[in-house]
Amino acid sequence: PNPWATIDLEKLVNGTREEIFHIPTSNSLQICLVKTGTTTPMISALEIRPLGNNSYITKSGSLSLYFRVYLTQSEKYIRYKNDVYDRQWLAYFQDEWTQISTTSDVGNSNFFDPPKAALATAAIPTNASEPLTIKWNNLENPDDQYYLYRHFAEIQDLRANETREFNMVWNEELMTTEPVIPDKLKITTMLSLSPRTCPRGECKFQLIRTSKSTLPPLLNAFEVFTVIQFPQSETNETEVAAMRNIESTYVLSRINWQGDPCFPQQLRWDALNCSNTDMSLPPRIISLNLSSSRLAGTIAAAIQNL
Repeated sequence: PNPWATIDLEKLVNGTREEIFHIPTSNSLQICLVKTGTTTPMISALEIRPLGNNSYITKSGSLSLYFRVYLTQSEKYIRYKNDVYDRQWLAYFQDEWTQISTTSDVGNSNFFDPPKAALATAAIPTNASEPLTIKWNNLENPDDQYYLYRHFAEIQDLRANETREFNMVWNEELMTTEPVIPDKLKITTMLSLSPRTCPRGECKFQLIRTSKSTLPPLLNAFEVFTVIQFPQSETNETEVAAMRNIESTYVLSRINWQGDPCFPQQLRWDALNCSNTDMSLPPRIISLNLSSSRLAGTIAAAIQNL
């Protein structure tokens, strides 16, 4: 009932992948491909992974992956088994950065569990007095809201007279009141508690060393998500279960009895009428007409649940 993404394989000739973090509102989850043009919808693979309840929390809506990178000059990407949740981490680096790395074990235990391989390298500005800057433009959707997840770990041996601390800045605005001081060989994840926006779709994230710091800022890994809202409630779960039971009992085979029974309205199941006056409330099935199905025998008990 709610649009997630539009895929145009004529433009994306090498294919594409979409990733979303979503908390279902019922015990079932339905993902549908809806034909929008003259071609036939297709999908190569669908993968579902569970996450911890305390990770990637939003004030509202779901999270659609914008990018997920670890900062390294390597060209390798990371997935399972290095990542227990099978997230895909792409390598990313800029010419004005210098890579630092460690062969020591980096503790990665927190609500997000980023892979240790992604924490074993980091980027620092080659010019130690310059900020570490990551920019992107989203001119097609300039009003998008973003959640940022920044992963830090100190992977260098600091001398007694050396200090590394820095501030995080989003579009020239200070993000925290206290500077970041990465823990030695241990993950620190800084997350957004509220979504952020970019003026005119132009986004800039910076790490700027403090006046007290003797070393430049570092960043090990970075995740950015946009907020996607699914305002339409799914059909009442009890009634969906009843319809599936009726379908099984009478061995009904209707080509459009797929996905949510009531929404979207133009794809509502044949033989049903639904109440859908309030998008925030689950629609209810108000009538079922199977007179053309030539049914015989006893009435399915599940009908009483409609």
